[in-house]
Amino acid sequence: MVTFTHRDDGTAEADWLGAGLPVIPELPLGGEELAATRFLVLAAHPDDETLGAGGLLARLRSLGAEVEVLLCTAGEASHPDSPTLSSNDLAIIRLAEFAAGMDALGLKDRWRYLGLPDSGLSGSAEELHGQVSEAVARLACPPGQLVLVAPYRADGHADHDALGAAAADAAARGGHALLEFPIWYWLWATPDHPDWQSWARVDLSPEEQSVKALAMGAHTSQTRPLSPRPGDEVLLDEPFLQHFRRPFETFSWTPPQELPRGLVDPSGAGKMPHTSGEAQSIFDAVHAREADPWHYTTRWYERRKRALTVAALPEEHYAAGLEIGCSIGTLTAELAPRCTTLLAVDASSVALQKAAERLEPFPGVTLQQRTLPDAWPDGKYDLVVLSEVGYYFAAGEYDQLLEKIISCMQPGGTLLLCHWRHPIAGWSLDGETVHTTARNRLGWPASGLYRERDFVLETLTAPAAVAGQ
Repeated sequence: MVTFTHRDDGTAEADWLGAGLPVIPELPLGGEELAATRFLVLAAHPDDETLGAGGLLARLRSLGAEVEVLLCTAGEASHPDSPTLSSNDLAIIRLAEFAAGMDALGLKDRWRYLGLPDSGLSGSAEELHGQVSEAVARLACPPGQLVLVAPYRADGHADHDALGAAAADAAARGGHALLEFPIWYWLWATPDHPDWQSWARVDLSPEEQSVKALAMGAHTSQTRPLSPRPGDEVLLDEPFLQHFRRPFETFSWTPPQELPRGLVDPSGAGKMPHTSGEAQSIFDAVHAREADPWHYTTRWYERRKRALTVAALPEEHYAAGLEIGCSIGTLTAELAPRCTTLLAVDASSVALQKAAERLEPFPGVTLQQRTLPDAWPDGKYDLVVLSEVGYYFAAGEYDQLLEKIISCMQPGGTLLLCHWRHPIAGWSLDGETVHTTARNRLGWPASGLYRERDFVLETLTAPAAVAGQ
């Protein structure tokens, strides 16, 4: 076990540079690959992500790559002997610094704070693994299209090691790639230590270095003394910061691994759910952990997609609508003014409790917990909305669902479909299959079709009534 403190002199930056660190191989990912890949960045404490990967994050945002950041602790234990600030004071300060650093990196509103104890991640390993697995599941990326970015699992800091191990486990189980960034390694290790010699570098442009420096500058509680008093000394001194002012960053790179058939469900539990009934418990757990697990209310992607969805409806008003899989009711609230009555159903009772609060102002909306297609509601509808849920059905269930839609649709009614276009890890269908199957099975004419990189949105019109019937 490595023993060190931040007060140690450590290995000088000149020693690392002289040992050949600047000429290790480049990371084998070009701009197009980075832009087409999603990234989940894990930080044990505020500033970890900036020190270890700030330049890479600046590049990803400039390329338009999807990036999510998960902050585990507030770093409240950074100055345990401070005579001027309590741990609560430090937590508030460091979270504010983290938010400023995220803004500088172009990641405002792209991060989430878990509230785990600083210096306690190794003792919270089960919860930590669960949180990382849940975050991976929420992104719903197929193997090979997600990269986890986390502290090096042998960095020497117990929190970094625990988080790195959780990231490595999630990456291996999901067939995802892993980038590990060292931080304290540069202090305690020496050039004769073998690990770094197998790592890869990412060269940073002057602009990326500037963005990283701006983000690092936000963490003043770590880079400057809190006060002149003992216990408030600077945590990250200038010799140590030199390791992170290089014109490159260094990572341990593990490419995505091919998975055996039959893995892995989005809950991270290690079992693929084969029916919507089995999926119910997964979504109850996801909604119980977080008020808005897919960031429906905050992400511009989700808000824009809802606006396009409602605008795509060919009729101004519908008598009776049915929304399948309403979750917390964000789309329901925008469909409600277009319908005299609207029945919104979901398998998750937890999600429906949250939806009820949002939909209280709409007396025409009824919420029901139903596991479809078996518990299909009675009634006839001139609007049925299936948005971002079709791929959660097994193939046979989806066929049954389409039969139920045929049986309940009013002549000339609208079926609206909207789904993520990329493969969904752990489920038998994907969005493209959901739409293609509906078109082929129903044979209804399309009144509208919109497709972009991430989702496809279309409306199908049921046949009009036959005269005399």
